[in-house]
Amino acid sequence: MILRHCRSNVLEPRMSCSIAYVNTGSRPWLIVLAFISFFFILSCGDEAGDSYKLTNIGAIIDVNSRVGKEEKVAMQIAVQDFNNAYQNHKLSLHFQDGERDPLRAASAAEKLVKEKKVKVIIGMERWGEATIVADIGNRVRVPVLSLAEPAITPPLMPVRWPFLVRMTNHRAEQLKCIAALVGSYNWKRVIVIYEDDENGGDTGDLTLFSEALQDIGSEIENRLVLPPFSYLTNPKEVVQEELKKLLIRIQSRVFVVLQSSSSMVVQLFREAKEMGFVGKDSVWIISDTITNSLDSFNSSVISSMEGALGIKPYFSEISSLYIDFKAQFKSTFRATYPEEDNSDPGIYALKVYDSIKTVIQGINKMISDDSNAKVFIENILSSNFTGLSGEISFKEGRLSQTPVLRIINVLGKKDRELDFWLPGFGFSKSLETENNTGENNSIRSLASAVIWPGDLSKRDPKGWAMPTNATPLRIAVPARTSFEKFVKVNQHEKTLTYDGFCIKLFEEVRNVLDYDLPYEFHPVNGTYDELVQSVYNKTYDAIVGDVTILADRTKKVEFTQPYAESGLSMIVPAKSEESAWMFLRPFTWTMWVVTGAILIYTMLIVWLLEHNHNPEFNGPWLDQISTAFWFTFSSLFFAHREKISSNLTRVVVVVWLFVVLILNSSYTASLSSMLTVQRLKPNVTDIEWLKRNNLKVGCDGDSFVRNYLKNVLNFTPDNILNVSSEYDYPGELKNNSIAAAFLELPYERVFITHYCKGYTATTATYRFGGLGFVFQKGSPIAADFSEAILKLSENGTLKSLEDKWFAPSPECSANATNKETESLSLSNFWGLYLISGATSTICSIIFLVRLLRNYRHDRPDASQSNIAPSRRSIWSEVVRLARYTCNREGMQNPARVITFAGTQDANEWSSSRWEYASPSEITDVLQESSKANTEMQYIPGCS
Repeated sequence: MILRHCRSNVLEPRMSCSIAYVNTGSRPWLIVLAFISFFFILSCGDEAGDSYKLTNIGAIIDVNSRVGKEEKVAMQIAVQDFNNAYQNHKLSLHFQDGERDPLRAASAAEKLVKEKKVKVIIGMERWGEATIVADIGNRVRVPVLSLAEPAITPPLMPVRWPFLVRMTNHRAEQLKCIAALVGSYNWKRVIVIYEDDENGGDTGDLTLFSEALQDIGSEIENRLVLPPFSYLTNPKEVVQEELKKLLIRIQSRVFVVLQSSSSMVVQLFREAKEMGFVGKDSVWIISDTITNSLDSFNSSVISSMEGALGIKPYFSEISSLYIDFKAQFKSTFRATYPEEDNSDPGIYALKVYDSIKTVIQGINKMISDDSNAKVFIENILSSNFTGLSGEISFKEGRLSQTPVLRIINVLGKKDRELDFWLPGFGFSKSLETENNTGENNSIRSLASAVIWPGDLSKRDPKGWAMPTNATPLRIAVPARTSFEKFVKVNQHEKTLTYDGFCIKLFEEVRNVLDYDLPYEFHPVNGTYDELVQSVYNKTYDAIVGDVTILADRTKKVEFTQPYAESGLSMIVPAKSEESAWMFLRPFTWTMWVVTGAILIYTMLIVWLLEHNHNPEFNGPWLDQISTAFWFTFSSLFFAHREKISSNLTRVVVVVWLFVVLILNSSYTASLSSMLTVQRLKPNVTDIEWLKRNNLKVGCDGDSFVRNYLKNVLNFTPDNILNVSSEYDYPGELKNNSIAAAFLELPYERVFITHYCKGYTATTATYRFGGLGFVFQKGSPIAADFSEAILKLSENGTLKSLEDKWFAPSPECSANATNKETESLSLSNFWGLYLISGATSTICSIIFLVRLLRNYRHDRPDASQSNIAPSRRSIWSEVVRLARYTCNREGMQNPARVITFAGTQDANEWSSSRWEYASPSEITDVLQESSKANTEMQYIPGCS
C-alpha cells in the first residue's frame, strides 16, 4: 500500500509529497482502511493546495557579482518575511543571470515569463537591459521593476513603456553634486571617464554633466571612453593606450568616472596609478555606480583608489527597520557566501528589498482574484511607504523623492563620510537645513578635511599637470619685440639671456608663489597672435611677455590679472605753442576784469579824499580825473610822485600798494613759468583728419594694432606702414614717411619719456584689457599668478619695477615732472581784493561823516537865508552839500577868500551868503565888481 505525505516549504512554497509503502498482509480490512485514508489525504492535500494563492516573481541579476549576491539574499529575506506573515498568499522567487548583457537579459525574461509564469520581473542595473526587458513586459503585460535609469528621460516614457517602474532617483542631482565639487575647488577643466554600454551611448550623463559644469564656469576638456569590459581580450593594454593619450595631450588632472563596471574600474585605477595619474595634484571623483561596489574590491584595488571622492545615496542606518534587516542580512549572507569579507548590505540590496515590498503592496490592493495587469501596475505605482532606501512613492514611473547624497573619501575598506548634498541647498554638514545659515553653499569647499591622492596635507590639489624638474613649464618668450624695455632676448655665443620688465616681473611673481615652479624659456619668432596660438595648441604652456588681453584671445587661452594698462595712443610731431597774447595768460579774464574794477574804485576814493586838500588834485575836472588815474595806475609800478595830504588817503594807498605787490609777484612768476615750460602743439589734429587727407600711419606689424586700424578705424591698408623697432619711429616721422604712429599705451609711455622734445601723444580713447601673462585654458597657475600680481601691486613692488624700467631720459626728466601752468583766477585773490575794497570803503565813509558834520555846523538858519523856503527842496540840499564839499577848504583856509576892492557891497557879502548864493546872483556880483575894477580870486574847480 502506498501513502503520500505532503508538506510545504517556506522559501519554495510548492506542495511536496512523500510516498510510503505499507504492508497489508492478509488483512482485508486494512486494505479498505488504506484506500479510505488515501482518498482522505488526497482530499486534504487538494484543499491545502487551494488554500493559498501563489505569485511567481522573476529576478534578473548578475548572480556572480557582489551586487548580485546582495540582491539575491535581500529578495529572499523579503519573500520569507511575506510568506511567514501570510497563510493564504505565497511568493515564489525565480532567478536568472543576465550577465550584464541586454540580449541575455531578454532571453532570461522570455524564459521567466514562459516557463515560470512570473507576474513581475525585478532587477536590471543597466539601462540597456531595462529597456529590452521593458519591451517584453509591455508585450506580455508583466510589470518590470528596474534598478537603472537614464540621466535624460526619453520623451513619453510612460507611454512607451507603461509597465516599466524605475526604482531609482533622478541622476541629474548626482551630476550637479559632482559639478559643485569641481566648482568649489575652482577646477576649470575635467576629464570624464565612462565605460561605453552595449548601445553605444552614455545614457545622457555626459550631456547633463557638461551643462552642470557650464553653470559653475568649468568645462570638459576630454572624454575617455572605454569599451565594454566583456568585449576586451586584453583590457590592460587598451586602458594603457587610452591613458597614454591623456599623458601626451591633456594637462587637466581632474578625473570624473561617471559609470563603469567593477572589472573595468579595477583595471582603470591600477593602470592610472602606475602611470602617475593617481598622485600629487590629481583628483578622482567616482559616481554611485562605483562607490556602491567598493565592498567587492580587494585591498590592492582600494589602495590605488585612496584619496578619491565618491558619491553615495543616503539612507538611514538608525531606523529599527534597517537594524532588523541588517542583522538578518548579515547572518544569511555569511552563511550563503562565506568567502566574502564584508557582509553589510549595500544600496542595491535595500532597493530590491523595497521592490518586493512594492510588489506586495500592489498585490494587497487587488480587490478580486483576477489577473488584470493594468490594475496591478496601477496599484504598484500608487505605493507610498518608507522603505529601507528611503521614501517610496512614484511619479511618471519613477521615484518622486529627490535623493540626499553623501560625499565620501575613499580610505581603505571603510570610506570616510565628509558632507551631505541636500537638493536645492548644496553641501551641508548635517541633514537639517535650518541648522545652516540658509545661504547656498554649493560653491564652497567641503567642511571636512579631505585626504587627497599623494597625501597633500598643506593645500588642495591643483587638478593640473604641475611642472616638475623632469617636466618644467615650457614658456614662450617673444624674440621679436618693438620695445626692448619689456622683453629682450640676448645671445652670447651659445647662451641665451632674457631681460626686460616682463621677465623681472615674472621672477618676482615666482617668489610670491607658495610652491616651486620649474620652468624653461623658449624664444619664439612670430606675431603675438601666433604666440597665443602656440599655447592654445599646447606647444607651450605659457607666454611671458607684453601680450595684450583681447576678447578673441581669451576664448583660446587663460590670461592673468593685467599688470599694465592698455589702450591705443597716437604719437605725432609737435611744434612749440606760440602766441602774441601770452602776456594775458597769467590771469584769467575774470581776474583781469575784477583787477580793473578795483583799480578804478581805488582811484575814485583817492580823488574824493584828496581833491579839496591837495593842490595836485585840483584844477579842471579832466585834470583831476587824469591825475587820480595816473596816481593809481603808476602805483602798480611804484612810480607815483604825487604827494598825499590826508591820513585816510594814506591808509587806502598803503593797502592798495600791498595788493599791487602781491599781484606783481604772482603775475611775474606765472608768466615766467609759462614762458619757461615747453609747450608743444600737435601738427595732426585727429584720426579723421588723417583719413580725409589720405596720410600714412605707422604701427607694430606683429601686434593686433594693424588689424585694429584696418578693421575698426577704417584706415586704408596701403596707408598702414609696419615699423619694427621703437628706434625707427622718429626717423619715419621726421622724413614724413608717416604722419602719425599708433602705439599701445605702455609703449607710448616709453616712447615719450625718451623722445619728449618734438613729439606729443593724444589721450588713449580706445581701451583694451591690458598686458598680462598667458597660460593654457583652465590652468590653475594663471589664477595663482593673478593673485601674486595683485600682491605685488599692493605692496609697491610693481610700482618700483615700473619706475626702474620706464624712467624718463635725463633731458625729459624735468619736463616729465612739470605740469602745464594754469592761469591765476579770482579764487586765488578774492580775499586780497576784499581787504582793499573794504579799506577804501571804510575810509570814504569816515570822510563823508566828517563832511556832513561840518556842513551842519556851518549851514545858516533858514530865517537868515535870503532864499525863499520853496526853493529849499531835497535836490537843493544835495546841490548845496556838493557845493559845500567843493568849497569846504575855503572856509578852513582864510587866505583863500574872495575879496572885492572898490565896492561896499562886496564887503557886505559874508561867506555863508557866498555859499548859498545862486549862480545868477554870483554872476551879478562878479559883473559889478568887474566894472569897479575889482580883483577876485576864486577857488578853481568850483562853480
